[in-house]
Amino acid sequence: MQFDLTRQAAHEQSAGCVAVGVFASQALSPSAKLIDKASGGAISAAVKAGDMTGALGDTLLLRGLRGVKAERVLLVGCGKAGDIDAAAYQRIVGAAATAVGRLHGTVAGLYLTELTVAGHDEPLRVRTAVTAADHALYRFTDYKEKPSKRHLKSVLIAGGARQTKKLQAALAQGVALAQGVALARDLGNQPANVCTPTYLAEQAQALAKAHKLELEVLEEAQMRELGMGALLAVARGSRQPPKLIVLKYRGGKPKAAPVVLVGKGVTFDSGGISIKPSAAMDEMKFDMCGAASVLGTVKAAALAQLPVNLIGVVPAAENLPDGNAVKPGDIVKTMAGKTVEILNTDAEGRLLLCDALTYCARFKPDAVIDIATLTGACVVALGAHAHGLLGNDQKLMDALLTAGGTVHDRAWQLPLWREYREQLKSPFADLPNVAGREAGTITAAAFLSAFTDGLRWAHLDIAGTAWKSGKDKSATGRPVGLLAQYLIDRAGG
Repeated sequence: MQFDLTRQAAHEQSAGCVAVGVFASQALSPSAKLIDKASGGAISAAVKAGDMTGALGDTLLLRGLRGVKAERVLLVGCGKAGDIDAAAYQRIVGAAATAVGRLHGTVAGLYLTELTVAGHDEPLRVRTAVTAADHALYRFTDYKEKPSKRHLKSVLIAGGARQTKKLQAALAQGVALAQGVALARDLGNQPANVCTPTYLAEQAQALAKAHKLELEVLEEAQMRELGMGALLAVARGSRQPPKLIVLKYRGGKPKAAPVVLVGKGVTFDSGGISIKPSAAMDEMKFDMCGAASVLGTVKAAALAQLPVNLIGVVPAAENLPDGNAVKPGDIVKTMAGKTVEILNTDAEGRLLLCDALTYCARFKPDAVIDIATLTGACVVALGAHAHGLLGNDQKLMDALLTAGGTVHDRAWQLPLWREYREQLKSPFADLPNVAGREAGTITAAAFLSAFTDGLRWAHLDIAGTAWKSGKDKSATGRPVGLLAQYLIDRAGG
């Protein structure tokens, strides 16, 4: 989707449709007032008749208003005036984009950046309008024989005249973030027979070529030489070879320590020998959404030309049952030298991540953040609203919490006390890969913490947030927004 700024007044905008706000109090946004005046009170009449209540996210389409150049005017409910936060604003813009996306016009103008949004100045409102609109307009149609045609080609975002350079920069940043999220969604939505570890490596290669990034892909023999016994154990039951993908973006000072993002890349998770129930097992293609978010964030950083050094590390493998698959009770040796008793082969993500985290130390990073669809316990604890956040550095976690709040891609911190680590006991190895049912999200992070000595580390469990189930089944692209905002904050805004 093409996004551009416009300073043209709403009633003079010749786009196929313009979207303006109406509040629950029946008050009109400034652009809605302009159209109402130009049309002789058409909007006021619709509101008074009860056709538009102004409830948050409601829409009403008006056609052929005299005195208005646009063929259609979309009224968008904004809820209570003065009560619009980041979540409400995204919902307002998303509702508008969804509605105009169904129309036959090729150009639409969104006059919603004039709304007052808590914690959002005009540049941030512009950026958020781009990301929210693009998210609402996203469609995955790679495997549809005859996908429904979308006529909309361009979205105009209304912006004031005083901050032209800042608004243009915000628009460009919004486009970069939107493309990063879209990449993460595209990768997550691919079927597992297409999106294999090799496919992820190929997508990283395409990304590196397009944005002049450095790429290294470690093959099985190299991982074996490094002693990555835990990562390799996961791949043993699959015919797909594992990959360790390392993608480097150098936008900061040459000697500045990088941020390293580590994304779990299990391209399909059957559970292995500890096989999962068949219901909804198709959704286990989404078990690589951590990897997808890393590649999406690297793309966003490169497109936005953020002045940071960023390294994406993706350990990728399939977890399938086979005559050669790892079994419950097997013991493997990690790259760190620690041994792990694999009590449950369905707790495989932490096996990939522990070796990848050990590998990250060679980059002498300022911070390491791993992102993983790691535990069903996180879904039970936090649902689909917040990522689970744990780590060993409070400043790093505070920065992630702040970033998530800014873009409404929120995380919630859970404790990682020493007592949880004490649940990880094995009579045969240094660590078991599971510690029972209690506090499953926390003990999974406690397992990972054993491989983070000397690192400023945070862990995002995105098991509940990475995709939606049901009729709207799709990858969400989260937490690209949070991660990108964290990088933007590091870069000074």
